Amino acid sequence: MKEITEFSIIERIQYGEHYFSLLLKHPGTLQHIEPGQFVEVAVRGSRDVMLRRPISIHDVDEEANTLSLLIQIVGNGTRQLATLKAGDTLNLIYPLGRGFSGAGQHPLLVGGGAGIAPLLHLAKHYTAKGIRPTILLGGRNEKLIPARDMFKPYGDVLISTDDGSLGERGLVTQHPRFNGEYDQICTCGPTPMMKAVARSAKMRGINCEVSLENTMACGIGACLCCVTETNDGHKCVCKDGPVFDIRGMEKWMNG
Repeated sequence: MKEITEFSIIERIQYGEHYFSLLLKHPGTLQHIEPGQFVEVAVRGSRDVMLRRPISIHDVDEEANTLSLLIQIVGNGTRQLATLKAGDTLNLIYPLGRGFSGAGQHPLLVGGGAGIAPLLHLAKHYTAKGIRPTILLGGRNEKLIPARDMFKPYGDVLISTDDGSLGERGLVTQHPRFNGEYDQICTCGPTPMMKAVARSAKMRGINCEVSLENTMACGIGACLCCVTETNDGHKCVCKDGPVFDIRGMEKWMNG
């Protein structure tokens, strides 16, 4: 069930120039959150930002009633959010969307840029089941792969950068271990990257789920601004996704 709640900001961490995270505490009992779900954030203090901003849920601690958001600074809304500090409050609608299934015994999690955000909660989900996933993170350079050390307790972390400044040089699909023996691939990040990952998974006969990052203004399927083409017609990413199984996404994958 969705709720609108005023969360308290406990901690803010800056990751270079482009990313920051917010650790938020629920005033009561945090609802259960599936890996891959997101929140809609109210941006206060700016006349230029009228709509809420969709942000992936990065981490969850149900015992402490906290969740964290990993945010990339890309526009007026996220720049305003970047001014928040511990002690401030943030109004969220949560939990929204459909998350990852958590299927597979040998999963590969592939994230690019801000798309790494939902993969931490997913990695912890697998670890809780006794499964240690392979986690492949990519970006143009090392400065654009934030919070990567947080993944190390929960999986085998691999890095690819376009310029070779960290890990293997090249795209995530060019990493030597991308073609390993996996039975499930989960990916989030830039659309060209996700399409390349999805096509490879389909060709190799591996189950694959993609978390789309369409613009989502309302988060509940009312405004229809986030529709994407699927085998069953147009679907709202915010309500029917953001996570989709690629077996129903050939039109998107090949578009």
